[in-house]
Amino acid sequence: MRRIWFVVIITIAAAIIAASGADTSQPTQSPRIISHIPRQPVESTALAAVGYSKRRHILEIKFMNEAVYRYLDVAPSVYRDLMSAESKTRYYNMNIKGNYRSLRVRPRRKEQLKN
Repeated sequence: MRRIWFVVIITIAAAIIAASGADTSQPTQSPRIISHIPRQPVESTALAAVGYSKRRHILEIKFMNEAVYRYLDVAPSVYRDLMSAESKTRYYNMNIKGNYRSLRVRPRRKEQLKN
């Protein structure tokens, strides 16, 4: 009886993984990416620069600590609202942080050479 439950649980787990679209053939840690999205400086206490790809719906934010993150599936209206927000840090914390899948971006080649 235990073996049947074990098979049922494994089958359900496999179905959940398949339905989530997870690619189990790749390692779980994805390689960091290099960005080619132009970013413009912004006045903010925490954000240094922001860029957006309308075609790919990708928002990139460079923070004051030099870290750059890419946020996926971000609507153009979110980018516009961020750029027009009186406090970009507050808008980021309330509307972007934790609400979108994100990836760390490696520094551009030019940025690597500066450091």
